[in-house]
Amino acid sequence: MKFLLDKSEQYTIFTLEEDKLDTLVAPKLKSEFVTLFQSGTKNLILDLSKVRYVDSSGLSSILVANRLAGEIEGFLVLVGLNDHVVKLLTISKLDTMLNILPTKEEAIDAIFLSVIERDLENEADGADE
Repeated sequence: MKFLLDKSEQYTIFTLEEDKLDTLVAPKLKSEFVTLFQSGTKNLILDLSKVRYVDSSGLSSILVANRLAGEIEGFLVLVGLNDHVVKLLTISKLDTMLNILPTKEEAIDAIFLSVIERDLENEADGADE
């Protein structure tokens, strides 16, 4: 499986360099997600701009990343989705539970906004005690 990683302090951009996200790629991708989150990644931008086809095992790997991010109060954003992938997410009703944005720049902005909102909530919770 080919991919690129671009890590920064607030987020990691994971660019999948494959045409298909299917049963051959999904198990390896899940392992990479587990490793990333265990090594300190909290917010993940998953760039699927090179992916032309996703099957149910591919969707499962995306859901694993979403669950892992949620467990640590992180944020997963999908970017670069083609029409086929968007249609599949819509049909499976996953478009309502996943963060999907057109570009990496918008995803970065969303992550920074999410971090600010989380910090403000934590301050408010601290003030209530």
